[in-house]
Amino acid sequence: MGNSFESANFLIESRLADAARGCADALYDLGMAYSTGGGVDIDLIEAHKWFNLAALNGSEAAMMCRADISDDMTAREIAEAQRQARAWLQGTEHRKAA
Repeated sequence: MGNSFESANFLIESRLADAARGCADALYDLGMAYSTGGGVDIDLIEAHKWFNLAALNGSEAAMMCRADISDDMTAREIAEAQRQARAWLQGTEHRKAA
């Protein structure tokens, strides 16, 4: 079981690094992980955030997934996910500028 956790943690960490570089596939993979529990606890706000960021980078699959999970979220949860997506974008732009 520890090996499975370590593998999942490695996958998430590597996808986060790729996501910080704007990789739409990595952003989509993070959305999938948080929407299905792939190595992390299911968190629809996190999933929506990552799908939103992937959609902004051109992923049509992310657009569809974002719409699907939105049906199971409140307006407040969607607003929070959007706020977190904006914060992620601002943080990555700041890191690139430094």
